[in-house]
Amino acid sequence: MYEPIRTKSVHRMADDDQNAYPHRSREEELDIQLAGHLSALLAVTDELGDAAAGERIAQQVARLRGAPPARHAGLSGSSAQSLHRRAHTLAGRALVVAASRADTAAAILAAERMDAHTAALASPELVSAP
Repeated sequence: MYEPIRTKSVHRMADDDQNAYPHRSREEELDIQLAGHLSALLAVTDELGDAAAGERIAQQVARLRGAPPARHAGLSGSSAQSLHRRAHTLAGRALVVAASRADTAAAILAAERMDAHTAALASPELVSAP
């Protein structure tokens, strides 16, 4: 009924080689994504001044990247309430990726950080602050 295609597709370049550029596995991509979320959470955690939590996050980033993370030295000038909201969001993103890659240690850490920032947002001192 139909004649089979006998020539190569015109939509493919002659020198298009599948090995011409590096490919990463799904696990490697998830590692990179999780390390990025945790690094952003680390920056906010450092700005909030939580050294103990910052060290735990830095250990996870170092495990994922194979090198210790650069620590955030600058301050954004944001209120504590907005920093806690941002940290809660970042921890949630990290939790989703950690669960996707079945990384129990990172998932537990992210869930603990979400709980800590939820509690901080509900505290009377932070609620009454401008």
